Amino acid sequence: MSPVRTIEVTRFGGPEVLEGRERPDPVAGPGQVVVDVAAIPLLWLDTALRSGQGRDWFPVEPPYVPGNGVAGTVSTTGLGVDADWIGRDVLTDTRETGSYAERVAVPADGLVAIPDELTAVTAAALLTDGRTALGLLDGVSIQAGTPVLITGAAGGMGLLLVQLATARGARVVGAARGEAKLAAVRAQGAVAAIDYSDPGWTDRVLAALGGDTPAVVLDGVGGEIGRAAFAITAEGGMFSAHGAASGDFTPLDEGVARERGIAIRGISDVQFSPEEGARRLRDVLAQAAAGRVAPFIGRTYPLEDAAEAHRRIEAREVIGKSLLLVNRNVSS
Repeated sequence: MSPVRTIEVTRFGGPEVLEGRERPDPVAGPGQVVVDVAAIPLLWLDTALRSGQGRDWFPVEPPYVPGNGVAGTVSTTGLGVDADWIGRDVLTDTRETGSYAERVAVPADGLVAIPDELTAVTAAALLTDGRTALGLLDGVSIQAGTPVLITGAAGGMGLLLVQLATARGARVVGAARGEAKLAAVRAQGAVAAIDYSDPGWTDRVLAALGGDTPAVVLDGVGGEIGRAAFAITAEGGMFSAHGAASGDFTPLDEGVARERGIAIRGISDVQFSPEEGARRLRDVLAQAAAGRVAPFIGRTYPLEDAAEAHRRIEAREVIGKSLLLVNRNVSS
């Protein structure tokens, strides 16, 4: 068999450490399948790990193949796996790393069939962001009229959260940076989009909500932006500190949160078992197939342009989701 193209992190550093390599063609072991990859979702986490951050939680060491999921077609199955999977379009994670490649071997217990109504590209854009967004919203009480603030609202998951919270009747204010991103947030149904690089941006959030404080804050940015968002969270509300796009999660004083009756959730609350992850994937794909949710795909790149994709993500140049495409004929 011919070797497969991969992108490897050759050492910790900037995007330039991503280099094309060839590896042996993967073989499906017991309980595994091999997937011919069509599309690979990119995460901010990919860039952080590549630079050497987060090693206390993700103990990866170069050289390694980054990425945690793929959409594609099952080509072979291993011992104990139903051969009916062969030829089916699927979405699956790769269990932490290994997805920047044209073929991957993955556990069969995480496979989710892609509905006929969706392309592999659309499905890939929902892999991590879709199931995480559902998990975040399943843990909060949102009713008609609930005031909600979403920071990092123009990212792949942020735009999905705006869609989903709006569909539940929330009055959503999305916070992002730059007019192009703010326009995308408004287009997803937010009642207002606020630039958090402007001084006094939290005052503008409160004004957009008619003076109400947000009962739910979904913070995808962290750092000082998250700290400012926590300060205006309603007494008895909920603050989700799940994102660290600023470089760190929001520093929170749990004693102050208890005094104000604010429930705190974090990224640990949306870590799923393979079975639960697959269930949530089926849920979000079914919603997408029915037209109730749609990922915003900002940029796609060929596999060999992974370094350029990382540069643009780190420069905050992309609205919505970024993907690597392995087959140049794949359509979105």
